[in-house]
Amino acid sequence: MADNPPLPGPALAEKREMTIQLLIDSFASDRLSVEDFEARLDRAHQAHDLPALENLVSDLPTKAESVAPAPLTRQRPPAPRPENIRESQVVAAVMAGVERKGPWTPALKTRVLSFMGSTVLDFREAHISSGVTEVEAFVMMGSVEIIVPPGVAVDSSGIAIMGAFEHGPGPPADSAADAPVIRIGGLVFMASVEVHVRLPGESARDTKRRLREERKRLRGGTKKD
Repeated sequence: MADNPPLPGPALAEKREMTIQLLIDSFASDRLSVEDFEARLDRAHQAHDLPALENLVSDLPTKAESVAPAPLTRQRPPAPRPENIRESQVVAAVMAGVERKGPWTPALKTRVLSFMGSTVLDFREAHISSGVTEVEAFVMMGSVEIIVPPGVAVDSSGIAIMGAFEHGPGPPADSAADAPVIRIGGLVFMASVEVHVRLPGESARDTKRRLREERKRLRGGTKKD
């Protein structure tokens, strides 16, 4: 008889999900490097028994241990303001879809973890701080779409393995010297990170139509001259 009988399917799947979440929390807290996180995440999806999953996180503190409980208070915490932004935050999409849009306040550094999922970060109505806002994307077999308004500078660079870091339809944002900067980097494997410049409320189809009309007007003006 085997010492460690295999867990039933639902129980193993629940343990796998808990292990993946702990890996994400540890990576977000800088306890794991990108390479270590990637390797452990891959092993977590390949594990077929409980000991294999437990060994992956045996050296990591649990969420309860790593996060101190917040003190009780009767006062309601103030709403985040552009001048009082968090240092970092994590946006995780594991076999799911996550979207940030409308009036929201990005942290100075946002880590995007997308495994077989899709993530949309729409900065058109976001309360962006002055200076540099960083987005570090780790994407495996998924996608990340980043939408910025005209006037915001974008500095995009990253490592793509069988994937792509690219700007979608639309010209580069025409930004002033003191305009906010969104710096995008990271690693994608069999995945993509796309950056689009769109007006507030504008869809992808609206952007293509607007750009097409602008090109027509430019060609018409050139012919008249």
